Amino acid sequence: MADTTRLTVGVPRETFPGETRVAVTPLVLPRWEPLGLRVLVEKGAGQRAGFPDALYEARGATIVERADALSADLVLQVRTLPDNRERGHTDLRLHRAHQVVIGLADPFGGIHEIRELAERGVTLYAMELMPRIARAQSMDVLSSQATVAGYKAVILAADRLPTLMPMLTTAAGTLPPARFFVIGAGVVGLQAIATARRLGAMVEAYDVRPAAQEDVESLGARLVALPLGPGDAEDASGYAKALGDAFYRRQQEHLANVVADVDAVVCSAVIPGERAPVLLTEEAVSGMREGSVIVDLSAPSGGNCALTRRDETVVAHGVTILGPTNLPASVPEEASMMFARNLTEFLTLLVHDGVYDPDGEDPIVAATRVTDDGAILNEKLRALLEGARA
Repeated sequence: MADTTRLTVGVPRETFPGETRVAVTPLVLPRWEPLGLRVLVEKGAGQRAGFPDALYEARGATIVERADALSADLVLQVRTLPDNRERGHTDLRLHRAHQVVIGLADPFGGIHEIRELAERGVTLYAMELMPRIARAQSMDVLSSQATVAGYKAVILAADRLPTLMPMLTTAAGTLPPARFFVIGAGVVGLQAIATARRLGAMVEAYDVRPAAQEDVESLGARLVALPLGPGDAEDASGYAKALGDAFYRRQQEHLANVVADVDAVVCSAVIPGERAPVLLTEEAVSGMREGSVIVDLSAPSGGNCALTRRDETVVAHGVTILGPTNLPASVPEEASMMFARNLTEFLTLLVHDGVYDPDGEDPIVAATRVTDDGAILNEKLRALLEGARA
C-alpha cells in the first residue's frame, strides 16, 4: 500500500510545443531517498527524452495520470505557467493553495499568469532567476541548458556552411579554416567557442564585460576589443544589463565591420527580462560574405540580428539566419539529465526530512521564489503589474 503521508512530488509530461525534455530523470531518484519524497510521474513523461516508465518504476516512482501528477505537493516541470502560456492554462485549474511549482517560468513575459498563480495561493519558483553566486552553480538550469545550446548552435552553423571547419592540407592544396565570431561570452557563448575550436575553426568573440577576456582566451579564441567604454555592464546578480541606445548604435557600427570578414556568427547576447539588444542590423548582414551563416540564440528574446525570426530560417543578402528557440530539446536525454541534477540540488534547500521547509532568508530561495501565500514577492514583477493597471 502506498504511503499517502509522505510529501509528494509530481513530474508531469511537458506540453509546450516541441518540448521533448523532462524535468526529472530516473537516474536522480536514488538521491531523493534521504528527502523522504513520494514521486508521481505522469505516464509517458520521460518517453521523448529516452526514459520509459519502467525505468522510473524500477527506481521507486509511481506512474500516474496527469491530474495526479499536477495535484502533488511539489510539481517539477521544465516549463511551468506562464512559460508554457499556450497550453499551461489547462493545468491551472489543477493547482491549489500551498502547492509548490518549480521550473522555468518566464515570469517577466507573463505577468498576468503570475498574478493568477498568486491568486490561487501557489508558491512558484522560477529557475531562470537563479542568482549568479558560487553556491548556486549546481542549481543553475540556464547554464546547464545553455551548454547544450552553445554546442548545437555550432553544429547547425557547420551544417549550413558551404565550407569545411578545420584547416586541411590535401594533395589539391591547403584549405583555410572557417572563421567564427561569437557575440556574448556567457555560458552559451563559451560553449560555442569551445565547440568551434574543437572542430578546427578560427574563433573570435565579443562581450561588453571586461571580465570575459580571460574566459575567451582560455579557450583559444581572441576577444575582439571595441573601443566603446561601456562602463559597468553587469548587474548585482552577474547578468548583463542594458547600456543605452547611443552605446548600441556605436556597437552596431563596429560589429558590422567585424562580421564582414567571418563565415559564421553565433549570437547569444541577452538581458534578463528585456528584449535582446539588436547588434547586427540589416546593413551589417548585407555586408557579410555570400553563404555565411548566423545562428541567433537570442531569438526567444527577439534576436540580436534585425532579420531573425523565431524558429524560422531566413535567407537575406545571401546570408542564412537561423532563429532556434529551444536547442536543448534537440538533445533531450543529456539536457534532461542536467536539468534534473539542477533541480535535485535545489530541492535540498526546500525539503528537509520529508517536510517542505525552505529558509526564506537564503539568497537562492529569495531570488527564485516569485509567489507565495497569495503574494507576488518579486519587486520587479510587482512594479510591472502596477504599471499594467495604470
